[in-house]
Amino acid sequence: MPALSAPPVPSGAVIDLVTTGPATLAAMSIGSIPLSDSIIWIAITAFVVAMVLEWYGNVDLARYVAAGAWVVFGVFWLTMVPHYYLEVKSPIETLLTLAALPLCAYTGYLLVRGRESLLLLSKAVAFMGLIYLPVETIPFVRTWLIETTAAQTHFGMELLGHSPGIEEGANGYQSRFAFDLDETVTGRTTYIVTSCTGIGSMAIFGGLIAAVRGSIKRKAVAFTLAIGIIWILNLARNVFIGLASPWGWFQQDPLVYVVTEFMGAPANQTSYIVAHNFIAQSLSIIALLGITYLVLRILPEVVEPLEDVLYILTGTEYDLADALGQDVRADGGERSPSERRSNGGTTASAGASEGDAGSSASGDSDHKIEQ
Repeated sequence: MPALSAPPVPSGAVIDLVTTGPATLAAMSIGSIPLSDSIIWIAITAFVVAMVLEWYGNVDLARYVAAGAWVVFGVFWLTMVPHYYLEVKSPIETLLTLAALPLCAYTGYLLVRGRESLLLLSKAVAFMGLIYLPVETIPFVRTWLIETTAAQTHFGMELLGHSPGIEEGANGYQSRFAFDLDETVTGRTTYIVTSCTGIGSMAIFGGLIAAVRGSIKRKAVAFTLAIGIIWILNLARNVFIGLASPWGWFQQDPLVYVVTEFMGAPANQTSYIVAHNFIAQSLSIIALLGITYLVLRILPEVVEPLEDVLYILTGTEYDLADALGQDVRADGGERSPSERRSNGGTTASAGASEGDAGSSASGDSDHKIEQ
């Protein structure tokens, strides 16, 4: 276990994003408000202000406000590094959060240099925040989402022959799977927290879809498809983790050795870490790429912010519309034959004063820690 001490919690308690656990940066607070919550609220507010400024035609000021918002957004992810490394023990999420600050800072730099296209990506992040933050801040919304996800996950377990029942977890919600710990292989179980609901991934696609131009009908279809697939796959993931953890599906000696020696976790947490941090998160990345492709087929306007993301990651300008065989421009208009001919393939960017930037908004990171 990490060297940092933690307050006493019941056996099998879930460690939520900032409310319990070691005294990491994420657990610090300003008054009664956790530090990370304060930072993300500042960032999202700035993104919204930039969106409004652009709406009213003050593009230059919008660029500077959005640039500041990106820097603050990157600082937020930096405060989450100890949480993902020490508590969640997720290599994937730790690397993503470490990369977030330089990527976000570069995005701000490009905005200051005059790349107005990044205002669309900034608008998408603003909408993502407006979708996600109410779940974190409105109690009855959070309660409904967590307990509904727990009930449906339990139904999935029943389909596979397991019916542990649901009881109150350490977070105060009816979300803990009440396996008899004396009968399980690992003596652990899990319970659902906000990040187990898929709301993070839903917010990402909701923000992208809301930000771009496009018909209401196509936006509604794309949104419904993305949210539906995410919901179903997330329930399948919860069932997988919720059964793998107590029944020790991955308690093989080599895996136990890696988890205990290199990650500092107790041996009976091996199945949870392997199922959640390695298998489920890796498959989630593949699933999100697949969902992105389906959304692009319905709403090709989403291609523009995605091209921004690719540029910051690779330093190369991409024409995704051409690569995907789309005949719709990012602004919703039809691409002319000359546009399709002149924009084929990819173009290396050399010495340009403008660039694109990638969003470091996370997919959904599941903080359902085994019990």
